[in-house]
Amino acid sequence: MPVACTTLARVYVDDLDTALPTFVDLTGEQPRQRFSYRGLELATIGGFLLLAGTEEALAPYRGTHATVLVDSLDEVLRLTEQHTGEILDGPNQVPTGRNLTVRHRGGSTIEYVEFGTPGAGT
Repeated sequence: MPVACTTLARVYVDDLDTALPTFVDLTGEQPRQRFSYRGLELATIGGFLLLAGTEEALAPYRGTHATVLVDSLDEVLRLTEQHTGEILDGPNQVPTGRNLTVRHRGGSTIEYVEFGTPGAGT
């Protein structure tokens, strides 16, 4: 069964406060979310996920090609197993719900996020 999803382009920036005004003007929107996670500051705006931090803090995330918002992380797990993908991280509780990072056959690395109540069961 297909997983309903929306893809966010990942944009790595030095400073979120400096970068956001450009994306506000570009998209005509205000950030939908802004939060901290694992030493990073993140914001979603339009079709973008901005990640800000030091080079050291950003380094583990630069190899991820996209963030995909899904309606079922469990279905992504099932499909990952079915297609012999490799779970690199997660599932984790994150400020927006749950996430999972997968390296798929063929080499793409995708972070999947299921919005929900942070701190809820996995």
